[in-house]
Amino acid sequence: MGLDVTGHYRYPPPNPEWLALVQEEVIEPGLPIIDAHHHLWEEGGAPYLIDEISSDLACGHTVTATVFVQAHYGYRKTGPAHLAPVGETEKVMEIRSEARRRQCPPRIAEGIVAFADLTLGNAVDEVLEAHHTVAGDALSGIRHSVSRDEHFPNGIVLRPAPAGMLADNTYRAGLSRLLAHGLVYDAMLYHAQIPELGAMARAIPDLPIVLDHIGCVLGVGPYEHREKERFEQWRSDMRALADCPNVRVKIGGFGMIICGAMWHERSAPPSSTELADAWRPYVETCIDLFGPERCMFESNFPVDKAMYSYRTLWNAFKRLTVGMSADERTTLFAGTAQRTYGLDPALLAPASATEELG
Repeated sequence: MGLDVTGHYRYPPPNPEWLALVQEEVIEPGLPIIDAHHHLWEEGGAPYLIDEISSDLACGHTVTATVFVQAHYGYRKTGPAHLAPVGETEKVMEIRSEARRRQCPPRIAEGIVAFADLTLGNAVDEVLEAHHTVAGDALSGIRHSVSRDEHFPNGIVLRPAPAGMLADNTYRAGLSRLLAHGLVYDAMLYHAQIPELGAMARAIPDLPIVLDHIGCVLGVGPYEHREKERFEQWRSDMRALADCPNVRVKIGGFGMIICGAMWHERSAPPSSTELADAWRPYVETCIDLFGPERCMFESNFPVDKAMYSYRTLWNAFKRLTVGMSADERTTLFAGTAQRTYGLDPALLAPASATEELG
């Protein structure tokens, strides 16, 4: 099940030969997509940098841009510890520039969600300003994970965050500084913490908040084989969260092993039809509760790449929205991400116009 010697879950690396066993035609190649969430890193001897992401983006879907989300990559090894994460932004900006030099059609890392320690409170300004000095307008948001679950006292993937961070006054002071800098807060937490996020969202109602991975519904340990119970509680908590107009949802992350994904143990990868059938209750619930204007699709690559290919993933999302209007689908696949992260509206252009994006 991917447990290491510390008892933490480890994401299996992608297996290109296995992924190649399923080759689908691209569904509706002209639909513009902004991938609202991916990482760049060098993990476990399996890098996911410009060559790897460029290969995925060339799969045939019209991905016009991507949003990079922090992954503890390329931190500075010298200087003040609180500024070390700025090294990640520097590395990502190098990749961004190289992608543009190569004239890669999608704008890789058009938006950047960086890390800053929000427990610094008002003092986090120095970190935010340092990120902005490096990234300029590409800096779109900040993610500082608060993930913890009482059933995993030692953490699931990494060490657990301290309890009650979203209610902590100093952390909230840091969140308020994001608002002052015009930045979005990406919330990484587990499903039992969704009510905590709602309380914070109501306390800071002007802060734009994005819930990553639909709230990361855990499916391991005591949550395994309790799908119906998990879903009902998650849906109830999401219904309450949807009452907070400042919260938006990233739909994706279904391939995370901690959510119970085990597709990689099969002899062949799943088809997009299988994925759509498995994800339908969650996807339809998010869209019903939040509406297309507050939902966006994400790849969460390369984490999810162990379970299915980039082409299959987006085919599944397209299958799940086949009954929706053209405007609703454009909003889900690109518009919400574009508005949330302040990206160029030209990125919403259909495939026939993408050559003008540069």
